[in-house]
Amino acid sequence: MKVRSAVLREMGLPRPYAQSRPLEIVELELDDPGPGEVLIRVRAAGLCHSDLSVINGSRPREMPMALGHEAAGEVVACGEGVTRVRPGDHAVLVFVPSCGECDPCLQGRAALCEPAAAANTAGTLLSGERRLTDAGGDDVHHHLGVSAFSDHVVVAEESVVAIDKALPFEIAALFGCAVITGVGAALHAATISPGDKVAVFGLGGVGLAALLGARFAGAEVIGIDVVPSKLELALELGAFAAVPAGPEAVAEVRRLTDGGAHVAIETAGHELVLADAYAATRRGGTTVTVGLPHPSKQLSIPAVSLVAEERTLRGSYLGSGVPADDVPRMIALYQQGQLPVDRLLSTCLPLEDINEGFDRLASGEAIRQAIVF
Repeated sequence: MKVRSAVLREMGLPRPYAQSRPLEIVELELDDPGPGEVLIRVRAAGLCHSDLSVINGSRPREMPMALGHEAAGEVVACGEGVTRVRPGDHAVLVFVPSCGECDPCLQGRAALCEPAAAANTAGTLLSGERRLTDAGGDDVHHHLGVSAFSDHVVVAEESVVAIDKALPFEIAALFGCAVITGVGAALHAATISPGDKVAVFGLGGVGLAALLGARFAGAEVIGIDVVPSKLELALELGAFAAVPAGPEAVAEVRRLTDGGAHVAIETAGHELVLADAYAATRRGGTTVTVGLPHPSKQLSIPAVSLVAEERTLRGSYLGSGVPADDVPRMIALYQQGQLPVDRLLSTCLPLEDINEGFDRLASGEAIRQAIVF
């Protein structure tokens, strides 16, 4: 079938993207779903820094690529052997299609699925196949097994989580990346206890989701960012303090927390911000990072502090949980009013405005924007 899709052919084009137009809206040919695959009509797709990092070249991927990874839609058709969903179901798409059989999956670490990592790096579906071709008959790579900036996609069954049909698609899409990553980092990776003081460095969609997760866990939260409007929103969402990012941020966090945060969560994807987050934690504290700096960047911390102060530094990918369990659970918490993730959605826009949307994301003007189809 013919589909409209946002395709990236060259990384690293200059901003503003409204002028350089890195994403081209084109017509592609989408094959039918193969065994274990699902055809999805995409109804909403979020713009995320993980997409932006491919556009600007800090996360190199195979080109050309149909971009996008955070989405929700409706199941149209299922390939042979699909059992998790059926046509007519509403679904959230997740960007690590965990196989359930490799060693990390068997240990409950779905985010580290080895076949999924290989497929995502190669720009294929979990099967190793590509289902998109351009007008010349050449393959177009899949972004993280999803390629969400398309009106229809074929994905592995393992990328699909069925959801309540009452949930609006533009809200549901956020659970595919921002919410599962941020809330999961707080609930799974950080092991927050009630009363803990938690500092969240970076208040984009993932950071604010982490703030919501930490608040749900009973923590007192400080938000740190360079954008005043994001600091204001952090306070509205329950932070007890909001600190402008800059040279004095670490000292201010340590002052507000009487010696340092019990937990710091870094979501900015910058090695210097991660160093600040680590410096802002107390003796015995934990620093969790979900950001993705350029692969060439290095982190410098006092090595002795890990032992002498019993500090913990750990990464968290896909919220360190199991999407099939976490997505429905987090949606239920949202519906109960305990995770107001709708506050993260800045605006909705058509596919044609996607380059302008990434300008807003890059400047910090927007938190989460959703392409609606």
